[in-house]
Amino acid sequence: MCICVNCRHVHNCVTYQLIKKQHNHRQNLNIIKNSFIPKKTLININISYVNQNTYYDWDLIECLSFVEIPGQWIFYR
Repeated sequence: MCICVNCRHVHNCVTYQLIKKQHNHRQNLNIIKNSFIPKKTLININISYVNQNTYYDWDLIECLSFVEIPGQWIFYR
């Protein structure tokens, strides 16, 4: 599970936006103002094969800029 969902910076983090893009989520057409660039992130990519299809699951598992606020993603605009 991506730790971003409980991070204070989830709303303007460039790494979270990258992970969303890799998960093929709808992209926000607005440019993020005050983009936040986190320090020393570690992304884990799990690869699975189902019925000759390849699936990738991207998760941020470590970030020195992480500031926990449980449920912060709920308030995402």
